[in-house]
This record gives sequence, structure tokens and C-alpha cells, in this order.
Amino acid sequence: MNVMADSWNTDTGEAVYRSRDAVKNLRIRVRIEKVTSTAALSQHLQQQVLSQQDRGDIELETLTSRGQTGDNEEELVVGWQEKLFSQYEMELFQSEATCQTPLDRQYHAEVKALNKSKGRRNHRIFTYTDHDRYTSCLPFHQLQHSTDLLTTTKSSPTFLAERMANLRHRRQDRRTIDCSIPKSKIVNWEPTEEFVKSSHVVNNAMQTMHIMADLAPPGRLGQKDKEYLLVTIKTDGSGTVIVKPDFNKGKEPYRIVTAGEKREVWRLTVENVCTAMPPEEQEREQNMYKDLYVRHKEYLNSLVGHDFEMPPAGILRYLMNGEIVLAKGFEYDNLYIHFFMELPNNWSSLPFQSLSGVTQTCRTKTLGKENVAFFSYPFSFEAFYMSEKESDESILQWPVIYFKVLSLDSWQRYRTEGYGYLLFPALPGKHTITCHTWRPLQTGTGSALRRFFIGGSPELEDHSYVRIPGTFKGERLSRFGFCTETTGSVTFNLHCLQQARAFVDATMLKKRRQKVFDQLGGFSQQGAVCTILEAFQRARRKMQEARESLPRDLVNTTSQFQAESSA
Repeated sequence: MNVMADSWNTDTGEAVYRSRDAVKNLRIRVRIEKVTSTAALSQHLQQQVLSQQDRGDIELETLTSRGQTGDNEEELVVGWQEKLFSQYEMELFQSEATCQTPLDRQYHAEVKALNKSKGRRNHRIFTYTDHDRYTSCLPFHQLQHSTDLLTTTKSSPTFLAERMANLRHRRQDRRTIDCSIPKSKIVNWEPTEEFVKSSHVVNNAMQTMHIMADLAPPGRLGQKDKEYLLVTIKTDGSGTVIVKPDFNKGKEPYRIVTAGEKREVWRLTVENVCTAMPPEEQEREQNMYKDLYVRHKEYLNSLVGHDFEMPPAGILRYLMNGEIVLAKGFEYDNLYIHFFMELPNNWSSLPFQSLSGVTQTCRTKTLGKENVAFFSYPFSFEAFYMSEKESDESILQWPVIYFKVLSLDSWQRYRTEGYGYLLFPALPGKHTITCHTWRPLQTGTGSALRRFFIGGSPELEDHSYVRIPGTFKGERLSRFGFCTETTGSVTFNLHCLQQARAFVDATMLKKRRQKVFDQLGGFSQQGAVCTILEAFQRARRKMQEARESLPRDLVNTTSQFQAESSA
């Protein structure tokens, strides 16, 4: 018996197929065979007496298992949405009084014709099609596959599983829309538990078919509690076919164990017997699809064009796809951010390009010890750089994003929560940057009371004062006497792209030295050089600090030794 237990196929997961053919051509061969303990014992005894048969001691016919013939096995080829009546349905639809719907009356006519012609070709195996109301009314335990019957533990189904099992029944009982409910109420701010359970169920438009089997003892067919699910087939309009369990494909059969005191074991074999396409027709179809793909490719090429779009010579094109991810650490709730771009000299943008934006108002959420507002606000920007003077001393200045964080209360009063700025990254790629903010602080209790009760707070007339004012022309900027308060921080995700002809020219011509005007493709190398210089400056400062910490006599001796060595 242990050897037989290891020969079962336990992989009963669903398989997903894609087909260009019509689903009506699907054909599946289903075979069920009863394997009881008595039948297994009989097979074991048969193998033992084979050697005795030649001696004439025991007749083999007396040990022939009844579990392998007659009512204990069936093989049937089922088509897509082919209706095969069970014994229960044959008895149910015999009487016209039980028919309530047009589908019931249709089944009554079909059952009457089958009884008259005695042309019923199925015995235990039957089907529930997509039109049957039994598809949605099946008990949950009958919608489980043989994997649940392999173990003795009984697990209760989750609420989502029950709703998915009754999904089609709920969709048929669709209710009309109440006109008294305003259409503007899109978000339910206080959903009930029943609302959450009834709304979070995925309803895909798929057709379903169940291949069932009546595994009742012989002579007692037609009992609803003896119906077991063999195969479930689902398909949609895009050619996707889901089969559960998968076709055996030469593997061992599946095992089905019936419930009740007399637990009987059945073998299940599922095979795909669709008619194969002739080679000449298959080749004709492949050629048709190739021709279709070629035409579609030519159509896409006509829309894109053959020339790759390049900016003019000497111009750097800068594209940014950004996202304001979150803001945290601010005093009040209901935050929103106002931001705008400032373009330095030699930078320009498209005429229709928006240089400013405002996010939605976001309520904060407690995360750890801080209140966080998740904006996930996307924005895009495109700018062009063109240098007017070709000189080695010219330094490229990058555009700046200035932003202001504000809060809004229930009385529509806003408060300034913080100012900040962000330089455009010099290197292309993805950048995650967190900018810390501050706000002007007015000393005194009156300012704090005014901010709390009536809103409002000191604001900057010029937002560029966060960094360097645009009107500043001096050498040193003094902010002595200007009081500020550190507030929260704002996190950005930036995806930057740079495009210029110098990228190609620097690779093809391999110039040793180029002017800043021609080095639009070498910002990454410039960044590496700056990193090396900064590391050198840090090491030099550390050497100076270490030298100052040494005793004076040792420093004089070291200086004298260096002077003698240089002489």
C-alpha cells in the first residue's frame, strides 16, 4: 500500500495556457477509476497466485476484482460548455412543474429527448456549464480539489474564498443604483466592516465550466452530497485558458478520496485530446501572423520615424521625471507643497512647460515617532542649456527647485511649515534626495498664539532667499539677525536624463581636452574629479590638525629636517 501511495500525482495546482484557437474547439478526456482497499488486496492476491495457476491449484477467475469493471470506471471526452446531465438532474428535469426559468424548460426538453432516444452517453461524469445556476450554488467543500482530501485535517474556508465561490451568484443578483446617493461621494471615509468585505472582491469577466463526478455507491446515484469536483476550466476573451488540475501529460493519476465512513479512493486522469492542426494549415496561419506583425512594425516605424531625435549642436537637453514622495516631521496636519523651478542663465524651457505646481492636501500618518504625509505626487520637467561664451573658466549652474510646505486646517487657514530647495542632479540616473526645511521665526508669545488660533506666520517675499537671492550681486551674503526654526523634511525621487551631441562626439573623436561648451557629455567625469579633490582636501585638513596637536619641539625638529632635506 505504501508503494501505491507514492505513485499518486499530488501537484494539483492550476495551469494557465494561451491559445489563438477558438475555445469551442477544446476537448478534454476525463477518466475515473475506483481503487478500493478490497480491489488492491485482490490485485495483490492475483500476483501471489500467478505462480500457482500453472500447477492448477487455484483458478484465477475466482479472484477477479469487481472494482475494475462495470460501475467503477468511466472515460468520457468533454467539449467546452458541453452539458452532460447528472442522475440528479435527469430526475429533477423530468417533471415540467419544477421548471421555473427558460433554461430549466430547455433542460426539460433535452432530458425528455434523452429518455426517449436512450442516448445518454455518461453515467457518473457530468458537467456544470457557465449558464447553470449550480455553478454559483455549489457548496464550498465541493469546489475544493483532491488536494484538500489527501489530509485528514479540516480547515475552514476564509471569507474571501467563500465570496469568490459565490461570485457569479452575487453578480447575477445585481441591484439597481440608488439615485438618492450623490455621485460626488467617491471616497467613503468611514467604511463599515461589511462594506470592506463586500467591496474587496475581484470580479473578472471569465467563463467557467466544472466537470463533476457522482461517486455514490452503485445503484444509489443522484445524491447531491456525493458530487465531487474533478476539473475546473476557466477562460476569458483574450485566449487565456486556466485548467485545474493540470493535464497529467504521462504522469501518475490524481487521487480523490470520498467523505464519510466508507472512504473510497478513485483515480482521476485528465488529458488534452484537441484535434491537432494540419501542418499545411499551421504553416499558413504562421505566415499570416508574420505578415500581420510586419505590417504592424512598419506602421509603428512610420509613427516614430527613422531619424533619432537629437538636440542641436552645443545644446544640452535635460529631462526629469520626479516624484514628491513624502514629508515628515512637521508640526501640523493636512500638508501640501507648492514648488517652482528657477532657470539660471543660459537655460531655457519649452513655451508650454509649466515651471510650478501644487500637490494635493495630504493627511499625515503616524509612523514610528514621526507624522508622515505620503504624497506620491509625480511631475516632469524639460530644459535646455546653451552656453554663449566658450571659455575654460565658465561654470555650469544647474536649475533649482524651490518648494514651500504649508498646512491647512478645517477653517481653511494655512500656515507656512517650511522652506527648502533642491539642485538638479548633475549626474543622470535615479536619485533619492531628502531636503530639510526651515521657516522664519518671529520671537514672542504673540506670534505663537497668532499662528495657533488664526493661522498665518512670517513668510519670505522672495523664495530664492532660501538659497541665494536672485537680486544679490555682492561677494558675501550676511544673514545675521535673521531667526529661523528647523522643521521637517521632504523626500524626492528623481529620474534624470541628459542628451547632447557631445556624448557621441567625445566617444568618436576621443579628444584629450575640450572646452566647457563641448564638455556637455563629461559631467560624470567632472563629478569624479570633484570627489577626488574633496577627499584630498579632507586628508590635508586632517594632517594639519594632527600637526597642530604635536609638541612644539617636535614640530620645529620636523621643519628643520624638511629644510635640510630640501637643501
